[in-house]
Amino acid sequence: MPAFVIVEIEVRDPEAYESYKELVPASIEVYGGRFLARGGATGSLEGDWAPERIVVLEFPSLERARQWWKSPEYAPAKAIRMRAARTRMIVTEGV
Repeated sequence: MPAFVIVEIEVRDPEAYESYKELVPASIEVYGGRFLARGGATGSLEGDWAPERIVVLEFPSLERARQWWKSPEYAPAKAIRMRAARTRMIVTEGV
């Protein structure tokens, strides 16, 4: 069953974050993932949640999503992201 990684991002260093954005796609592809949403317009439907940036990824399984997150392919990009942005990231199984 598919799994989805949902990320809320507050960019603190836009220049460094651009480097991150360039590195990420190749790492995602290795694990069978793809972008479903990547920084497009957002709006609140309920509550006071107003994220600056949202990214949604789809992977073939929860295991593949977790493998990607821990992978050597993603590690260099992850290090940049951790310096350049504040993020909250979850993974959930689909139906």
